[in-house]
Amino acid sequence: MATQPSPLFTIQQYLDIERAAEFRSEYIDGGMYAMSGGSPNHAVIAMLLGAKLVPQLVGSNCRVAGSDLRVYCKSGPVLTYPDLVVYCNPAKFMDSKKDTLADATVIVEVLSPSTQNYDRSQKFRYYRSLPSFSEYLLLAQDEIRLEHHVRREDGAWVFREFTDPETEIVLDSIHCRFRLGDLYLWVEFESE
Repeated sequence: MATQPSPLFTIQQYLDIERAAEFRSEYIDGGMYAMSGGSPNHAVIAMLLGAKLVPQLVGSNCRVAGSDLRVYCKSGPVLTYPDLVVYCNPAKFMDSKKDTLADATVIVEVLSPSTQNYDRSQKFRYYRSLPSFSEYLLLAQDEIRLEHHVRREDGAWVFREFTDPETEIVLDSIHCRFRLGDLYLWVEFESE
């Protein structure tokens, strides 16, 4: 998320502007918010997780996409760019342009100091309105830490936190797994 709200826009006005824009903005309840750039750690963690998921999803009906694919949450209304999103076929897109998902199974955000509170609270609330949304991963970039939210069959969400790099993380909704430490392979922490 970012800083300066613009005047209120309809969703269609936002999409028209965003599809032609040089820089990305998120849409939150009528406002457009310019997105700030990520850090090297942020980019590396997201890329390494994507690299772990892709080979496991080959042959399945699910796909992983990076931060260029928008997600639309009607409940906000919100249009946002998760760091990674896994969606399963039949894919549900917002319109015929197929650049905005209207549903997702797994969403991943790499936490930044300026957006971590939003990612944990309001954004998570928006994401929970997606019908197939089953798992939410929040990855720290300043330490080895993963916050894993899983939707149970009764609709309740279960939270678990992992900090041991040897922990195997299992994403049951998409039948994937990875070792937590593998996502931090090239990450440089400030104390190093």
